[in-house]
Amino acid sequence: MPLKKDAAVKSFSALLLATCALLPFAAQAQPMDGAGEDAERHAIVVIGQPDSYRADTASGLKTPTPLIDVPQTVTVLTREQLDDQGVSQLGDALRYVPGVVLGQGEGNRDQIVLRGQNTTADFYLDGLRDDTQYYRSLYNIDRVEVLKGANALLFGRGGGGGVINRVRKTPSLAGSSLGANAALGTFGDFALAAGLNQPLSQTVGARLNGTYEEFDNHRQDFRGRFIGVNPTLAFAPGADTRIDLSYNYDDDRRTADRGIPSLGGLPLAGYRDTFFGRKDINLAAVKAHIAEVRVTQQLSDGLTLNLAGQYSHTDKYYGNVFAGAAVDAATRTVALSAYNSTVLRESWIGQANLVWQGKTGQIGHTLLAGFEAGDQRTDAARREGVFQGSNIVSLADRLTIPAVTFGAPSRSTHAKVQTLSAYVQDQIELAPFLQIVGGVRYDEFKINADNLLTATSAARTDRKWSPRAGVVVKPKAAVSLYGSYTRSFLPQSGDQFSALDATQATLAPEAFTNLELGAKWDVTSSLALTAAAYRLDRENSRFNDPVTGLPQLSGKTRTRGIEFSAAGRILPQWQVSLGYTLQEGKVRSSTTAAPAGRSLALLPKSQIALWTRYDVSPKLGLGLGVTHQSSSFTTVSNAVTLPAFTRVDSAVFYTLSKAVSVQLNVENLLNSQYFPTAHTDNNISTAEPRSAKISVRMAF
Repeated sequence: MPLKKDAAVKSFSALLLATCALLPFAAQAQPMDGAGEDAERHAIVVIGQPDSYRADTASGLKTPTPLIDVPQTVTVLTREQLDDQGVSQLGDALRYVPGVVLGQGEGNRDQIVLRGQNTTADFYLDGLRDDTQYYRSLYNIDRVEVLKGANALLFGRGGGGGVINRVRKTPSLAGSSLGANAALGTFGDFALAAGLNQPLSQTVGARLNGTYEEFDNHRQDFRGRFIGVNPTLAFAPGADTRIDLSYNYDDDRRTADRGIPSLGGLPLAGYRDTFFGRKDINLAAVKAHIAEVRVTQQLSDGLTLNLAGQYSHTDKYYGNVFAGAAVDAATRTVALSAYNSTVLRESWIGQANLVWQGKTGQIGHTLLAGFEAGDQRTDAARREGVFQGSNIVSLADRLTIPAVTFGAPSRSTHAKVQTLSAYVQDQIELAPFLQIVGGVRYDEFKINADNLLTATSAARTDRKWSPRAGVVVKPKAAVSLYGSYTRSFLPQSGDQFSALDATQATLAPEAFTNLELGAKWDVTSSLALTAAAYRLDRENSRFNDPVTGLPQLSGKTRTRGIEFSAAGRILPQWQVSLGYTLQEGKVRSSTTAAPAGRSLALLPKSQIALWTRYDVSPKLGLGLGVTHQSSSFTTVSNAVTLPAFTRVDSAVFYTLSKAVSVQLNVENLLNSQYFPTAHTDNNISTAEPRSAKISVRMAF
């Protein structure tokens, strides 16, 4: 059952008391003799934690190249920005990234649209694939990196519009630290999180991050909770070696909510809170185990070897009742559908990267050579729901929905995916004002899928080359102009690769080609401006059916756009993260599912994403956020429109002491009623009304 508000307040108070009880111990925790000096001597990882909204580089690039020298649009959400916005889930953070549109994900997973490309799989954790469909928390995350455009050279298949890379917090050998956060929201939702960093010796450090969250919102019968635990160990046996071990446990359980249907080509009005499901059926639950080992070895000056291995095991259940059609205007009724599914996935990934920074004569190089191998096994099943009565229900503030039962599986598959990849890239500095980037990746992708219901199998192997080329011109050290060309591919079995039929096995992979021109200017050491224009072509593309949400072949699409962004400190007391996107995406080849000229789904022509903080005094700060999206279509049918909207958020920050601060975040300050996203023409999300969240942060 959802936590009641009085219980939430008690839990909130309990956390504060527990944290206060730890204060004497935290105050006594000091770096061990020589530990700080030794940690500096052993440090290898050069990417530091920024103290503002601006980052200098991104670990997802796999090289320590400054962002100003990268011929690609990269947005980094720093930990400070995430904290100021008061977000704890990945989807909430991505609202403030220009060019990113959140998909509904059927109420059970993260799903995004990047440069017009809809994906559930282009997510990474510390540069390693994390593609299971689930919701991702940020309690143990240091920053979020969004790398736009086709990214196959660095990440392999998919990533046509871009990828999302989360970077975990790692142990520090420099000294002990303790942090805690407690947040309570308007609807009784709350989040409790804590992180402890503790050197165990001069060469061994440990970190423990954990969180417990309970979800609630304006929707009827919505409830949920999340448990996350992430212990990590770091070893620095020598000045040139570091070994990191990490284990991540996520346990997420929440109501699966697919929103409201449409009426007359628009979202159904007047039913913002009405749940078109059953609380005993609509459930999304996942348990994820992710273990990782990472070795960084400085082989010589300028030469570094990075080895990483990851094992993940995810067990997911998803059941739902939802609107399966538009509202009948004459009878004011709607037809419902239902099904449930299970997915069990086990993945192994191994990766090695060799990075050399040096010169041949007067020519500088940042050379990356890498190798990756992966093995993924997925068991998936689906059962259709049978209503114990009519599935046609009359509209009401609270629907009367008959009971639902589930029979034998309508789909049961076992899929095995094996990948083998090698890649090389060199960023060559021909002169202080001129750099060129060139590289290529080779992927061998094998999929074997068994249909357990029909006792049939299908298989396909794709071997693809993915090139990358770019040029960077620097008229000044703080200014760069660039152009780039990249290609990526995606096999036709869909981005989850849980099934493959005989037709899909005959089809060539989808192909993505991204052309981009841009400019970057580091105005100061703490403020960066970027601008980019891109064209992204997709071939052999597929779209989700407007009614079923299942993929259909369509042909060719083209997305074009321009993006502007600013991140960092305008003044010592004033920080900003600002983005503007102007874009369009069209179908270029006619098919039954998508005739030529149709607009791509969930692709607003214009987007604005602004978050800013101004510190009025050393103790008091104010925050303001504005997000705007012009109208867009729910699917490629172009039959249902999501109206344009503007949302305003605000925040107040107050520092009580060096160790304790409080903040108040108010979301949707003007109480706008809008529809932020959709999954099909009749699964449309409704915006949460004005809500507030108060947080207490402690750091020692």
